Amino acid sequence: MDLALAPETLARWQFGITTVYHFIFIPLTISLAALTAGLQTAWVRTENPKYLRATKFWGKLFLINIAMGVVTGIVQEFQFGMNWSDYSRFVGDIFGAPLAFEALIAFFFESTFIGLWIFGWDKLPKKIHLACIWMVSLGTILSAYFILAANSWMQHPVGYTYNKTRGRAELTDFWAVLSQNTALAQFFHTMTATFLTGGAFMVGIAGYHLARKRHIPVMRTSLRLGLITVVIAGLLTAISGDTLGKVMFKQQPMKMAAAEALWDGQNSAPFSVFAYGDVSKGHNSVEISIPGILSFLADDNFNSYVPGINDTNKAEQEKYGPGDYRPNIPVAFWSFRWMIGFGMASFGVGMLGLWLTRKKFLLPPALRTGEDEVPNLVLFRKKALSPKLAKWYWILALWTLGFPLIANSWGWIFTETGRQPWAVYGVLRTRDSVSPSVSQGTVLTSVIVFTLLYAVLAVIEVRLLAKYVKAGPPELTESDLNPPTKIGGDDDNSNADRPMAFSY
Repeated sequence: MDLALAPETLARWQFGITTVYHFIFIPLTISLAALTAGLQTAWVRTENPKYLRATKFWGKLFLINIAMGVVTGIVQEFQFGMNWSDYSRFVGDIFGAPLAFEALIAFFFESTFIGLWIFGWDKLPKKIHLACIWMVSLGTILSAYFILAANSWMQHPVGYTYNKTRGRAELTDFWAVLSQNTALAQFFHTMTATFLTGGAFMVGIAGYHLARKRHIPVMRTSLRLGLITVVIAGLLTAISGDTLGKVMFKQQPMKMAAAEALWDGQNSAPFSVFAYGDVSKGHNSVEISIPGILSFLADDNFNSYVPGINDTNKAEQEKYGPGDYRPNIPVAFWSFRWMIGFGMASFGVGMLGLWLTRKKFLLPPALRTGEDEVPNLVLFRKKALSPKLAKWYWILALWTLGFPLIANSWGWIFTETGRQPWAVYGVLRTRDSVSPSVSQGTVLTSVIVFTLLYAVLAVIEVRLLAKYVKAGPPELTESDLNPPTKIGGDDDNSNADRPMAFSY
């Protein structure tokens, strides 16, 4: 009980809850910004009203998410100083540079151009207004890169020296921090997973409306865009995950072994489908595995040697001194599988949806539908799904909305817990990172307060999203279809008393 309520454990729980909650909004914000920009680009190029309605609909959901993401992100920043002061002191010189760039460049793009986009619908020419949302999208991606570069330094510290006198790491090569293969691989994997999340979000909501035969032209377009995004992003997520796994094998062999519950190193190491064992004794009692797959994932060779948990633990004891360098094996093992399982489930739903709603030239004339009709779901060439089966697909599409969110959460849990007991791998232990002056009662109180606060925010978020999702795309006005041709608007008095014209 003392260990469960120790300040270190409580601080980890608090930061973990904050991070997982915060990261629910980040993938949706990044992907919806880009997808909204793509829809607005389609409207500017074609002047088809359905693209403008789609832009306003998905743009509103994007704004809700970015607002919630900022709120939770601020709380996360405070925790570095409150609960992790020794960690902040140790990494401050390293983290200062990428986080400064994130604020000065990325956040500047986001905050400045999002304001212009929100309030510029009736004040900016459409091409300039379109450029604003693309700048917002660029800002979200740059923000993610700088933060992931900082996180990657925790996974694989480079470009620094250790100052023994001051007891801290000091930056010597900023470019090495930004460009190391860990940062590049992690960014690639996170971005592809992000667009898998946004695509699934779009598929789920479009399916919800199509099942009810509402807003059909907009939702047909949204469904198609979402399905294509899910399939492309799903494939790239698998590829980027393989790349990141190979980097992890070289840099953090313990994390790779823990992910597979591989206790003893071996050639032709298997991929575990299921495993159950005794952590204290260091072996599996029950295991279902596929030989050679782990070796291939780690080194592109089915016969390669992969070190196990026991081997790596002994090697790290020799290198770093006495101690237990194993992470929580069950958490690492199952979080890795939940991440893959839920991510690939979304990809499967996307592949099925692309086939069921395939283009007209692949369908017989009797099964083709117009832009204002719900698409037939056609499994075989000459036969559409029955209404009952079609209903089940729309339900499945709605469910898949949450699958990547779950996969993202488990992915971060695996990334961070699999590195334990290190806060900075091989350099700074987690137990040495907490604030020495923060009491058990203080941390426990803040954990309870923040968890309750997040529960309230979650209710607000879900209710806001549900409200605007059910309302559907807005109807367009004459001013929407005829934006100004000069900055400031063609009529300086238009909407002067409606500063939030975008929300109407």
